[in-house]
Amino acid sequence: MGFLFSQRALLLEKALLLRCTYPRVFRNRVTWEARNTKGARLRAPFSVGFSLRFSSKLYTTGQKGTLTGTRLSGSEGGTMVVSMPTVHVRDTIELDETEEKIFERLLGTLDHHKLKTELRVAGGWVRDKLLGKECKDIDIALESMMGSAFAEKVRDYLKSVGEEVHFAVIQSNPDQSKHLETARMRILNVWVDFVNLRCEEYSDDSRIPTMQKYGTPEQDALRRDLTINSLFYNINTKSVEDWTNRGIEDLKCGKIVTPLPPKDTFMEDPLRVLRAIRFGARFRFVLDEQLKEAAACDEVKAALSAKISRERIGAEIDLMISGNQPVQAMTYICDLKLFWTVFSLHQQCEPLEGCDSDCVAYLDYAWNLIQSVGSSTFNDEQRRLSFYAAMFLPLRKTMYKDRKAKDVPVVNYIFRDSLKLRVSDAETVVNLHNALENFLSLLPHFVPNGDVKLTEVDLGREYVDVPLTSKESKLRVLTGFLLREIKDFWRVALLMSTLLYPTDVINKNFKPEDRRALFVEAEKAIYDLGLDKVWEVKPLLNGKEIMDVLQLKSGGPVVSKWQRKLLAWQIAHPSGTAEECREWLKETHSSSTRSAGDMEELNGPNNKKSKTEDSN
Repeated sequence: MGFLFSQRALLLEKALLLRCTYPRVFRNRVTWEARNTKGARLRAPFSVGFSLRFSSKLYTTGQKGTLTGTRLSGSEGGTMVVSMPTVHVRDTIELDETEEKIFERLLGTLDHHKLKTELRVAGGWVRDKLLGKECKDIDIALESMMGSAFAEKVRDYLKSVGEEVHFAVIQSNPDQSKHLETARMRILNVWVDFVNLRCEEYSDDSRIPTMQKYGTPEQDALRRDLTINSLFYNINTKSVEDWTNRGIEDLKCGKIVTPLPPKDTFMEDPLRVLRAIRFGARFRFVLDEQLKEAAACDEVKAALSAKISRERIGAEIDLMISGNQPVQAMTYICDLKLFWTVFSLHQQCEPLEGCDSDCVAYLDYAWNLIQSVGSSTFNDEQRRLSFYAAMFLPLRKTMYKDRKAKDVPVVNYIFRDSLKLRVSDAETVVNLHNALENFLSLLPHFVPNGDVKLTEVDLGREYVDVPLTSKESKLRVLTGFLLREIKDFWRVALLMSTLLYPTDVINKNFKPEDRRALFVEAEKAIYDLGLDKVWEVKPLLNGKEIMDVLQLKSGGPVVSKWQRKLLAWQIAHPSGTAEECREWLKETHSSSTRSAGDMEELNGPNNKKSKTEDSN
């Protein structure tokens, strides 16, 4: 169903909109009033925050869903058709065979021990089942009973019917989002968690509850992060319970709302801000206006920095980047002025104005380019780190001094200190940023009509002995050594470089299909050179064989130097044999030895004369 919206205020430059041909994230606010097809007003004006993407022709609103079209009208009072989002929510939950058997065992436990406890499945399982999605994360919320106590009852009952199960107790750990003690048991190869209904109170500066007691279903629901996550499935009555009285409605409307006033909810547990963003992006739901105001306020940002461990922040961000809508998630973070709270920089570094917007824009470009070339080109880990690498492109040359006055990339600090992600993640992304600079110098030689000269690229003095008689052989060596540094991530580095060549996508208008063509041409050229797995190439001669040719009694730096030269020769001569390599090595070493002797003989008298003159 479509509605006509009359434009009341447009805070975008018309000329910029008309000129834009590549997806760029715009963050602006437009006020619209809804009218039906006869022009009658439907509701009071409301505010719409949205991101325009011209290549995908999607204009995501912050209020009702997705604007469809190719451009905005350049005149005041223009109209646009808005497609209202519809979320299909099932009326009842359909259990699969395994779930039915699990719940039968839990109800059997109640009967066996004559317990009056009601069993409810809580949170994400209920939400996903209502959306028709599979979910194997079953959390059972218990009335008036601890999870470990009920798990013991389940174990005893199943043992009485011939089933052997074990359970483990996970102590409360707020920094790991575990507020209450949880008992975990594996039933029919499915993990089931048992926990009591929550009713917690928090201190002002911590996520650790100062008071815990058994709660009611309503208290538990109101204590949860979002209304769509506060639904229960009552196993006893086989019915869905909505104790907030709006969880199902928000699910149907595609809205991200907190059960209690959002600022109170976020101040109690600031991590909920990032969870709201993650779920909003994941399901393409709209963030409630009051929620956005609370998330962006200084008090909540300060609480997020002070109360939440960096490990938990990093875990949430990693879920967003690895999810199905990383651009939308980062757009929310940027719009809510949370970017530098989450991706905090070293104290020596200050972000430039608009840098956060540029970071999200680069991520958007990389996302679209990956979709264009085919997401199957990259595995999950390459895709994940490519998004990080793209997002931090504006920071790739920003450095700070460590305690030894050594320059350290601030991107390294973000990974290791701000997000507490793996050291290998930081190293990979920094290496990608370094590699893309080299790729930029090579890209002209991978495309048709590229520059035919490679003289401006210096291989280094140690490779002066390696015979490179053609452009191809020199290109092979330069590319081969570059790919050996980054190995399986060379396509990611190539992707990053296409965002900057021949002009930066941020500053210049460049069609996405041209970027895609550049990536495909360069990738094909590397395949044609036979270098796509060059890091797996084994040397024709090993260290001992090199020592035999050079007539050395021990290894060391000399052997290492000749190993690198040998590798360059081997890359330049892909069809060369071990015998040919041995002959080249013997001849080159002999020539180098003679040259060194000639130089010593030539310089000897001069050195002696110089010393004599100095003494006089």
